[in-house]
Amino acid sequence: MSQVVFVLEDDSDIRRLVQYQLEGAGYVVRAYPAVGSIVQDAERQRPALFLLDIMVPGGDGLDLCRRLRLNPTLASVPIIFLTARAGENDRVHGLELGADDYITKPFAMRELLARVKAVLRRFERPTETQGASSVLNIDTLEIDGNSMQLRVNNELVTTTATEFRLLDYLARHPGRVFSRDHLLDAVWGDARFVTPRSVDVYVRRIREKIEVDPETPRFLKTMRGAGYRFDLPKAKEASIGSAVGAATE
Repeated sequence: MSQVVFVLEDDSDIRRLVQYQLEGAGYVVRAYPAVGSIVQDAERQRPALFLLDIMVPGGDGLDLCRRLRLNPTLASVPIIFLTARAGENDRVHGLELGADDYITKPFAMRELLARVKAVLRRFERPTETQGASSVLNIDTLEIDGNSMQLRVNNELVTTTATEFRLLDYLARHPGRVFSRDHLLDAVWGDARFVTPRSVDVYVRRIREKIEVDPETPRFLKTMRGAGYRFDLPKAKEASIGSAVGAATE
């Protein structure tokens, strides 16, 4: 069954072109010139991806992204911004709100299609382990690589696919320091358009979900000048370390 993509774009020429190209690539497209009923429609027919302009009549793509990330039914659906706002601060703000990618206008259709495919592939691709050992129980965290679900203190915590993949990768290699470039290769793969600063944004979002005090993290540590490291709680290091090792073999 073809994947459904919701497109929010107020410029009619761009909207028609994007819809034509996506449909030509095999996607089913529902296109909107304004925010309107997008959330209600998506709750009835959950899309595989949202492709959102930021500056649109009757609403704001950034606000819509925020609403989607707070919606239990739609929170895990990937979001790509497609916008004329090209500043670095705009890009970082979009990623901080939970977007999986940020494309600036003008853009080439070949690049747009490649990045849509890359985000969807990242969402669908299973994490690096399967089977019973894919579940990591680390102190207050339960990370299930098969279902791509995170629980903190036994409570289900919504993550985007990108956030989950980054956390899962780090947690399965405790104590190792990874540079931003290494994490880009391991988690984003062939998405060469993602910048090292994007890694910082996602680490910040993960900390907000797993740490009691994100400013003083217990798990996800910054190694200044080197990258990031996932630490195990000292009291449980030996038992959990052996479990992680079994899960990654």
